[in-house]
Amino acid sequence: MTKTLLAALALTCMTSFAQAQSCAVQAGDKKLAGAAKTSFLTKCEKDATAACDKQAVDKKLAGAAKTSFTKKCVTDSVGT
Repeated sequence: MTKTLLAALALTCMTSFAQAQSCAVQAGDKKLAGAAKTSFLTKCEKDATAACDKQAVDKKLAGAAKTSFTKKCVTDSVGT
């Protein structure tokens, strides 16, 4: 059961990362700069946070586990 849960968690993280590319990559692809880039990255991060929070609720995570999962999920989605 534990192995299945860990495999599902890993798959979800990889899927989230692959699905959204990353906000930084998307901004680069769109050739955004200045205020437009800042606005895009802010909206993208808010969207990623909402999606990651929903995933955490679906997984019935709470407390530190939810915080850790959400932080990693958002970081993967936003990129550098």
